[in-house]
Amino acid sequence: MRLSPRRRPDPVLISAHRCLTRDALEHAIQLGVDYIEFDVQRCADGSLVLLHDPVDIAPPDAVPYDEALELLAGRSRVHLDLKFTDDGVVEATAEAVRRLGTDRLVVTTLDDRSVAAVRAWSDVHAPALLVGLSLGRGVKGFPVWRQLKVRASEVWPHVRYRHSRANVVVAHHTLARFAVARFARKRGLPLLVWTVDTEPSLRYWTRSGRAWLVTTNNPEVALRLRRPDRIWP
Repeated sequence: MRLSPRRRPDPVLISAHRCLTRDALEHAIQLGVDYIEFDVQRCADGSLVLLHDPVDIAPPDAVPYDEALELLAGRSRVHLDLKFTDDGVVEATAEAVRRLGTDRLVVTTLDDRSVAAVRAWSDVHAPALLVGLSLGRGVKGFPVWRQLKVRASEVWPHVRYRHSRANVVVAHHTLARFAVARFARKRGLPLLVWTVDTEPSLRYWTRSGRAWLVTTNNPEVALRLRRPDRIWP
């Protein structure tokens, strides 16, 4: 009996991490990465800007959220990491879907309730939207009991994923290697790994089948390691 040829896994996609300036966005576009990642914060005046850390007043050079979407529309897929947790997460997601399209967007956040709210909205308006609950938050300054509770909920995230209904597994690369990659495989969910920067780690995570998407501060290295002609044993 002649066996069908085994289908090779799809190549791992590469996301340029924390592109928060106009120059960084343009550079990532020119590199030809698969996704461009940026963080969004809400300022005290209600405006949305590209920033990683919370602020009351946006710096003068902060890129407005709607301007970033306009810049990237039709030019790149976007990994949108929402850093705020109010009711505006749905509005921000809806605007991204309107500007970019459902198939050119993945939305992530550390907040379970925000994921659940975006998923409830997408059920009606954008069923194919990818929405991920991110695992690996910083716990510095937390009481020891809370640190242990948070880490346990990330190593065994079954309950959190069931309640939030996230349809992408998002994990820090250490957690992903330890347990979360196996969790994603068992459930048939795409795995997004962050933030992979060293060459040995990039070599590991860009191997076909290891992840769906890898976020990195060194996209040039990641793209070099993920050559389309690379044959893995």
